[in-house]
Amino acid sequence: MNDDLTVLTALVLASTPVGEYDRRVVLLTRERGKIACFARGARRSGSSLMAVSLPFCFGTYRIREGRNSNVLVEAKLQTFFEKLRNDMEATCFASYFAEVLQYITRENNDESALLLLTFQSFRALESDRIPRRLVRAVFEIRTTVIEGEFLPPLQADGFSAPALQAVDHIVSSPIRTLYTFAVKDSVLLELEHIAQVSMKRSLNHDFESLEILRVLTS
Repeated sequence: MNDDLTVLTALVLASTPVGEYDRRVVLLTRERGKIACFARGARRSGSSLMAVSLPFCFGTYRIREGRNSNVLVEAKLQTFFEKLRNDMEATCFASYFAEVLQYITRENNDESALLLLTFQSFRALESDRIPRRLVRAVFEIRTTVIEGEFLPPLQADGFSAPALQAVDHIVSSPIRTLYTFAVKDSVLLELEHIAQVSMKRSLNHDFESLEILRVLTS
């Protein structure tokens, strides 16, 4: 065991080619917030870093920290989220979630709540029990709650009682039990509107993956 390695519980948010054989990997970690590192030789055939440096992988990552850059040395996967790679619609939703996290998270911040939210959201995307549009609305609302930017809607604003009950569940439930409810289509439309307004107010950012998702689901 290398004592100079930093051990992190992490989810791969992004992975981009660098040079001929390497990858630059962005991790969202429980211990250190968002961290970027290089996976040397990860694109070589047979590399032990090939699979673990792909987006949406979750596990234990060991990195060597340097003054100018970090290097991924090894990793042990716990969850591969294979369906998020093989289903185009699921891939687009997951890519959007990951892009949001890349935008709002920071190094050395406590991002453990967002990490757990994303893990549970990815699991929900792989499930057939909950519509992916609902997963997105839940993810967006709870993200703005975690960021301290969410303003609860009111029945006086024209929202139905079932929609407000759903929002209360999203805001106050433990993250592990977020995706345990269903709503009618009319309520889903209300939740999508609430989520859209909240994201616009909180982040006001144009996400590239969201544009692709809109085309795919339109």
